[in-house]
Amino acid sequence: MESSNPSALRIVIVGGGTSGWMTAAALSKVLRGRYPITLVESEEIGTIGVGEATIPMIQLFNRMVELDEDDFMRETQATFKLGIEFVNWGQLGDRYVHGFGTIGQDTWTVDFHQYWLKQYLAGKAKELDAYSINTMACKHNKFMRPKLDMPKSPLSQIAYAFHFDASLYARYLRKFSEARGVRRVEGLIESVSKNADGSRVTGLKLRSGETVDGDLFIDCSGIRALLIEGAMQAGFEDWTHWLPCDRAVAVPCASAPVLLPYTRSTARAAGWQWRIPLQHRIGNGHVYSSRYMSQDEATSILMSNLDGESLAAPRHISFTPGRRRETWKGNVVSIGLASGFLEPLESTSIHLVQMGIAHLLTFFPNAGFDAASTAEYNRVMQREYEWVRDFIILHYKATERDDTPFWNYCRTMDVPETLQQRIDLFRSHGRVLREGNELFTKVSWLQVMHGQRIKAESHHPLTDVLPESEIDKYLDEVAGVIESCTDYMPTHAQFIADHCAAKPLA
Repeated sequence: MESSNPSALRIVIVGGGTSGWMTAAALSKVLRGRYPITLVESEEIGTIGVGEATIPMIQLFNRMVELDEDDFMRETQATFKLGIEFVNWGQLGDRYVHGFGTIGQDTWTVDFHQYWLKQYLAGKAKELDAYSINTMACKHNKFMRPKLDMPKSPLSQIAYAFHFDASLYARYLRKFSEARGVRRVEGLIESVSKNADGSRVTGLKLRSGETVDGDLFIDCSGIRALLIEGAMQAGFEDWTHWLPCDRAVAVPCASAPVLLPYTRSTARAAGWQWRIPLQHRIGNGHVYSSRYMSQDEATSILMSNLDGESLAAPRHISFTPGRRRETWKGNVVSIGLASGFLEPLESTSIHLVQMGIAHLLTFFPNAGFDAASTAEYNRVMQREYEWVRDFIILHYKATERDDTPFWNYCRTMDVPETLQQRIDLFRSHGRVLREGNELFTKVSWLQVMHGQRIKAESHHPLTDVLPESEIDKYLDEVAGVIESCTDYMPTHAQFIADHCAAKPLA
């Protein structure tokens, strides 16, 4: 497509998949045809495709590119997600839900959970789940979209994300992108050309002999990091000492009788297993540490713990947890797995793609590619990765398991100071602070720390201002209203059948 803006940068996206087509969809929507966009991908190269579970921020992206939610659900075999259930993480037999959204209702001086904590420590309050509409809906397999016309009801506070088939989502976004002028080029990249001093990429040569020139290159080539590392040598910061899992095996299986509205993460001897329910199948995978478990054993554990018949041969994935030292170098911006890899324990893979795109739009360059904007992009993306990193490390560190060498390592390892400060703060008085615009809320940190047996020794002293009888009454009212609202909700399967059921795949 020819640009109507003669000074516009020629944008080249390297790689399709979820990250490539999310980038193409967003840029084609925002730039309105004034910048030529080319996406180069090859059907010969597979994608990782583990990003089938998301967090609520994905709704913002879908709205930005103007996707109709019911249509999107049908086209991607999607289901709704209210949170993640964690099994066997604190101790064998433990089970808790990290639900999206709020807990309780803040009406007094301090956070709701502090009043709950005061009474919980005294043995007078229910478990934390009882005060969250999302977690109670998970426990009863219920779902509905929030009723915004009932602002004082917990039914207005339902927060949700999606499970979807990542390959179908990429295909869906490709349709939108090409309709907005994105040019797709099929082909394997044979070589990358750079300018005289090597500071910028100038073009790509394909195996077919075709060349694709550009000004701004966006590397969505996955773990291969063809441009940001292969051409630009951006460097990599390895986080294996905090996140020891470095392998995964994935396989789909037949659906189960009950369609759950949440992801399940089950801790295994040297890692964890994911379970992601879609309309047409269940996505499964086992993330593990090759230092503590062989590929054969990891595969055997996964195949022995499926809900139904496997639908394909297991796929094996190797990765190194960490991030690029520079996610933007010269005229190359890396997005998705090309910029770093954090295991999908909290479904953040697609979110980090989304944030890479959002920050690129904030610091969108002109032909000069000024150093200040590039440096700030790198700083904010480093912060995004470190926020997620610390939250994922928390799940491993916050355990009492000592039944395997893997869990002994995780339980006793040193963690980043930023994370240790959060743990210490919670232990003292149950305090949870959120830094700036970080992804995970106070409620998220609270649920994981409490769910994995980090015990708060006391509560916020200002809760003592209110009489215990008043606190008890309020806690009972909140739990009672949430229970009634959960009873009112339809089942997850029924809601999908009524609004966005997909046609069977051919």
